[in-house]
Amino acid sequence: MKLALIGFGQAGGKVVDAFCAFDETIGGHVVEAAITVNTATADLRGLEHVTPENRVLIGQSRVKGHGVGADNELGAEVAAADVDEIQTAIDRVPVHDLDAFLIVAGLGGGTGSGGAPVLATHLKRIYNEPVYGLGILPATDEGGIYTLNAARSFRTFTREVDSLLVFDNDAWRQTGESVGSGFERSNQELVERVGRLFAAGEVSSGDHVAESVVDASEIINTLENGVATIGYATQPVDSNTSGILDRVSGASSSTNFGTEHGATNRITSLVRKATLGRLTLPCSVASADKGLVVATGPPDELSRKGIERGRTWLEEETGSMEIRGGDYPRPGADEVGAIVLLSGVTDVPRIEQLQSVAVETKETTSAIRAEQTGGLESLLDTGGELDALF
Repeated sequence: MKLALIGFGQAGGKVVDAFCAFDETIGGHVVEAAITVNTATADLRGLEHVTPENRVLIGQSRVKGHGVGADNELGAEVAAADVDEIQTAIDRVPVHDLDAFLIVAGLGGGTGSGGAPVLATHLKRIYNEPVYGLGILPATDEGGIYTLNAARSFRTFTREVDSLLVFDNDAWRQTGESVGSGFERSNQELVERVGRLFAAGEVSSGDHVAESVVDASEIINTLENGVATIGYATQPVDSNTSGILDRVSGASSSTNFGTEHGATNRITSLVRKATLGRLTLPCSVASADKGLVVATGPPDELSRKGIERGRTWLEEETGSMEIRGGDYPRPGADEVGAIVLLSGVTDVPRIEQLQSVAVETKETTSAIRAEQTGGLESLLDTGGELDALF
């Protein structure tokens, strides 16, 4: 697929920057254009792979390039007021070559959380191409205000885009990891999954042609409405899966990957692992409305029968008949992988928890503000003995 990537806010900009680097590394040819939008000058300066002319600073008359301070209502107001400045950058994109727009934003902050849904509404009004969102949930320990922002933005963003891919930072945190290294590693995990998914639908001249092509329409038809999540699993091509006793005794494994039967089993196993392992947004697989299975790796290692078995297994797990499947050959790759896209998921404990905490935060914040107002009035009360200056 050919995408116009638009990173909104600090987190969105960093992910788009990493996405550009990853796309160049794998030769995915996915990124037709990359634009970043922010209210903070410093965040735009820290990017490496987005060209300066595609870094858009908005809200200068309101916040003077200093950001919106995690106020996503202000972020939405600024985005609405300056949407023409963003459109100027988009006008330089050859839209006739695009398959879709992808707006990337952290949902816990202010600029991206508030501005991304505004931009989605604007783009859907102007263009016929699908407008997708990629929303990043804050970790639970980042604070109540970020949780409240994320819950409100999630509701709005989901409504305004054709489909919202979600990445939950909580599910990818590692114990003892610093904040900086943690976010950098999570961003790499994210762009690898999203990048390989969309690269599967983009074939250039000279590429090895897949036996069962996954083109842009397969991805678009899977990403229809609601919330989506991605799973990914890999295994080295030269991996020896024999057990320790087999290696000691010299016995051969029943799943020798040098055979057609072994290749079939490997693809089927990877599809299961991608689905039941860590998804970008953990959820009940059975609640998915649609799905897509993509096998990727050296052409000789991709088993059509394995893909079909994996697709059939996913049909049984989801209870959906709309499970598509295909392969994405990568000549010279040293591993075989499976990408699983689940869309229209509805049973998501993390979202339920997010909304519950957000409601509690809102109620607590309202109570604190009311108490502070009463306290200030009491502090200033002199029983009528003193008058204010004016």
